[in-house]
Amino acid sequence: MKTGMSVLGFLALLTGCGITSALLETKQYDMELAARYVLATAKAFRTVYAQGIIEHAKKAGVVPKEDWNKDDHAIMLPVQFVKSAGLEIRDFELGLIGLTPIYNSNLPKTQAETDALKKMMANSEEKVLTFVDGNQFKGISADFAIAQSCINCHNSHPNSPRNDFKQGDLMGAIVVRLNR
Repeated sequence: MKTGMSVLGFLALLTGCGITSALLETKQYDMELAARYVLATAKAFRTVYAQGIIEHAKKAGVVPKEDWNKDDHAIMLPVQFVKSAGLEIRDFELGLIGLTPIYNSNLPKTQAETDALKKMMANSEEKVLTFVDGNQFKGISADFAIAQSCINCHNSHPNSPRNDFKQGDLMGAIVVRLNR
């Protein structure tokens, strides 16, 4: 059981019957609104994937694994789900960032991303931040530890610089990068 249909569903919702794609092509849209829309959609799908699909699959003996594609009884981790969907999108970048990620590829790409993430970490009321960063308009959405499997993975992974996450902790952010 692989998650190809889940990624396709995610992409179908992102394109919203062509709405997002058309908005990006015509460049006649509010970048902040577009960033918030993409972040809300990505976050909703990640939440459903982490809380619904993974938990349901576990009951059938299918577990999330980092090397899921080598095991017929495994599915991708939530972070891999978002990153895989992001790789399928051509009009903008979608990913996850954190100040203490398991892999350096999930560190913020710029100082502005780092500053925005630090601001979000310092004030838990900040759920979404948008900002201009060079030739891109960016948005980040708080990514909380919503599933025990996320917490267990981060706390026990040998590459993890942090091993004290608890339910509800802010782990990082989903990021969208739109070219201006």
